[in-house]
Amino acid sequence: MMTKYRLPRAAAVRTATALALTLAFTLTACSDPGPGASEPGSEGSGAGAASALTHIHGLGLHRDTLYVATHEGIYSPGPDGAPVLVGERRDDFMGFTVARDGTFLASGHPAPGGGGPSNLGLVASADAGRSWAEKSLGGEVDFHALDTAPGGSVYGYDSTNGRLRVTRDQAAWEDRAALRALDIAVSPTAPDTVLATTESGVARSTDGGRTFSPGTGQVLSYVSWGAADALYGVSPDGVLFRSDDGGTSWTKAGTVPGGGPQALTAVDARRLLVATGDGVYESRDAGRSFARRMEVTGGKDGH
Repeated sequence: MMTKYRLPRAAAVRTATALALTLAFTLTACSDPGPGASEPGSEGSGAGAASALTHIHGLGLHRDTLYVATHEGIYSPGPDGAPVLVGERRDDFMGFTVARDGTFLASGHPAPGGGGPSNLGLVASADAGRSWAEKSLGGEVDFHALDTAPGGSVYGYDSTNGRLRVTRDQAAWEDRAALRALDIAVSPTAPDTVLATTESGVARSTDGGRTFSPGTGQVLSYVSWGAADALYGVSPDGVLFRSDDGGTSWTKAGTVPGGGPQALTAVDARRLLVATGDGVYESRDAGRSFARRMEVTGGKDGH
């Protein structure tokens, strides 16, 4: 049975939580290694070379196959749970989501030595990550968070410029509110309702991201909307929360294994995917229990 969680009010507790989220901002900040640069684990192919993934940026499920966006490409778990590279690209996929029609959308940076501009803009894959095509903003923008809305619009948090942006055709983008955020989530039933995780709590927009209320309440690293009445969030210390009212109040649902979170995706009202320091975990009972789907050995650079 779920237990109600009293939101922290003590200044010391709130400050510590905000500092943890600030650290999460720092760890997911990307750097451009420059043309021709090399990194540990960037050579070779297959599961052996992928055994040390330095950071996970996004999770998705397509035809019941798990896809994991990382600092070194897109991976799926092999028969033994070890990560196996999908396709040949080892780009740093910072933002990643699987659209309702099965299209993969991503952003980030090209692999070291791959040439081209330092920011990918928006790229898309129609074959589950085996090949990618540039859609827009190549060389201009690095989206650290992507989500789709009912009707097909794509919301992206442009970390390069600290701004939310929206596109209806994946080509032309509209600038929306300027803010400092780590993650975003769009309501599955109300396309103008957008949440953003900030250092002071969850900020809300009801006008398509043109304006946001100040971040308040529970400080969360990542949020994901599995259903209209099933919004999930995970705190910097790995506590999983659920909201049945769109983020107005939160209920503690459990604790994710493996320490601090790196990504969260709610597949539906009960099925969750969460990445932590030692693997990708799945819950089919709304966060009460988790099973590891893919093993991860963290790299030394922390990204």
